[in-house]
Amino acid sequence: MSGDLETSAGAVLAAGTYSGYSLHTQPEQGINLILSQPGISCSRVTRLSPTAVWALPEPGAELPPRERTLQLLLDDNGRTIGPLRGEILWSDPRRYDAPIGIQLVDVTVEQGRQILSTLDAAVRQGRALPAVSPQPIEEAIVEPERICSILKSVCVMKHQGVLRQLGRTLRVSLEYFDVMTSQLHWRLEEPGTGWGAAPYDIEVVGHNSAYRLRVPALETRGGRMVTPIPRRMWKVRHRWHRRVPAPAGLRARFHHPLWGELGLLEREAVDVSFNGLCLRSPAEDLIFPGLLLQPLELWGEGDEPILLRGEVRFVGDKDGQRVFGLQVTPCTPLDEARWIQLVSQALCPATRGGEELLEPLWELLVDSGYFNLSGKKTEHFEELRASFLETSQRAAHLPRLFCQAVWPSKRGVEATLSSVRPYRHSWLVHQLAKRPGKPDGDVAPGQILRDIHVRTLEHAQSDPDFRWLVAYVESTVPLIERVHMAYARALAERGEALVMPVRLMDVHCNERSGLPSGGFELSPARADEKTRLAEEIARTRPACYVEALDLSRERMDLRDTAATWHAAGLERERQVLVARRGGVAVAAIILELGQPGSNLFRLLDAARLFPLTPEGPDAYVALLDEARAWYARRGRTSFVFLREDEDDSYTATARLHDEPDAQPCLWLLSARMLPEFLEYVSEATVGRLTPANHRTA
Repeated sequence: MSGDLETSAGAVLAAGTYSGYSLHTQPEQGINLILSQPGISCSRVTRLSPTAVWALPEPGAELPPRERTLQLLLDDNGRTIGPLRGEILWSDPRRYDAPIGIQLVDVTVEQGRQILSTLDAAVRQGRALPAVSPQPIEEAIVEPERICSILKSVCVMKHQGVLRQLGRTLRVSLEYFDVMTSQLHWRLEEPGTGWGAAPYDIEVVGHNSAYRLRVPALETRGGRMVTPIPRRMWKVRHRWHRRVPAPAGLRARFHHPLWGELGLLEREAVDVSFNGLCLRSPAEDLIFPGLLLQPLELWGEGDEPILLRGEVRFVGDKDGQRVFGLQVTPCTPLDEARWIQLVSQALCPATRGGEELLEPLWELLVDSGYFNLSGKKTEHFEELRASFLETSQRAAHLPRLFCQAVWPSKRGVEATLSSVRPYRHSWLVHQLAKRPGKPDGDVAPGQILRDIHVRTLEHAQSDPDFRWLVAYVESTVPLIERVHMAYARALAERGEALVMPVRLMDVHCNERSGLPSGGFELSPARADEKTRLAEEIARTRPACYVEALDLSRERMDLRDTAATWHAAGLERERQVLVARRGGVAVAAIILELGQPGSNLFRLLDAARLFPLTPEGPDAYVALLDEARAWYARRGRTSFVFLREDEDDSYTATARLHDEPDAQPCLWLLSARMLPEFLEYVSEATVGRLTPANHRTA
């Protein structure tokens, strides 16, 4: 068998390809594979689980035949496991240094227990690592302002930390940040222990990253210590998705895929993330990395379980108890909606889904002055009220298309932020509103805005196809300028973000220009004209613009996204119209249609104009009139023209309306930067350090 990778059906159901533990030791310290086959009596094991063993044969060893079932033993420094039975699943006789892979078959519970006991000991001795565990990513941070910003956020948010010393780990917290003296005041959370010898390696946790710093002690007094602000920190990205404690009472039920005789196992959930779950589990459960648990039933407060498929990624200890972590995916769309709701609530417990508070949500939009951003009267939006409430109710069951977050209090709804996926890889963040004043109770500085941002953006992050955030932001709003605009501008040169001025102009379908078409032929674009349009857009717009808005030739028709919306019973459409003179296309207008009520400013019913020749702008008025007819046939009374040029010459003739004092911008951010942006939002919304923040002792 040369270069083939095959597994039995049972093995595929039981464990992933990279199951078990990788062994990193010298031959004399490792586990050996012993076969009765002549010429290959002993090989060093490089990866092992109860389902498979991989080993490096001795040079010149004769490989066993593929067709035969093998008898084998595992030897760990004199301790023997077996005899076991297996089948060759991988070998390459062309290479003398190639490993062999053997699929183990019919492993008994006792043999599985022996294998995992041996591997547990190897892990404790530092001889083995989980085969599926990625290594952390580290980045040095040396900018003083950035270091202070991170530590300020850690202090205000009361995030915990650990102090690591040889042979022990101590829990600490950053009690206060003395701005005047540039000193950090730490508190030891371990009663009856001392600080030990300096310098100290301390790790503190931000929003979704850990930061490592090394500092000397300027002063120690009992359980408190003063250190300087470090000149350098290291960021360790823990995971793409945040993980938080599981809701009380959450538990999982499953059968072991290898040993059904263990019966139905029910285990308590420890923590959750959008793609992960951690469960308490004694060693008797015989869990190992790579094991596939499918289905896994998750039970909480509801009467119906959430069905998940899980792959074990980690086995270890947490707070003195054995746990294992799973990477999970929901089994059905209904399970996905329930899972996302459960995790969202755990990640941001102060927030709720908007469908739970629709009437108070509408009241917030009125009371906060949100509708005034467009210069329109509130009556204009009352026309959309029914469709908004209906779409919001349906959105709760479509987590791959919508997210609507609210922050409730006794006053009603304090703030809201929503997102919708109008393009294949992009989420549009919109409808940010906050009630004036502060609710009763203990609310940390910036908590409300921080919470709704986190819930909404982490929801987009849970989408495996997510690549871009899109927003149309008002640059005159101080919060938008401070948080969104400043961050994106810093990344624009790298192609990871975009801030582009744009005019959001209302076009009423019953207000045609009254002018003749000017000799232009107006009709849907042909295939070659769409190709030409895509080339023009790619030439005149940044690559992130093309990618985020599905304006490449391959995605110009919005076919995949429209099909997803239509399958959910929702409207989504794109049409390209061109103006031709003498048979040559001189300009194009891209028309988009979205479900009524999905955006209160009708941003999904939007049009963009592009010239294809120097005389292209001469056809703009005619194209806008044709667009009016297109939208009217689809039951719309108006749409939004997204004007991306500075040419005002045709706006009056085309009867376009906008708010003259508004300064909107198209805002794009790469999904790769979202973890950092969430950290930035956390830091930017904590407010200033007050004396109460400085000194709480």
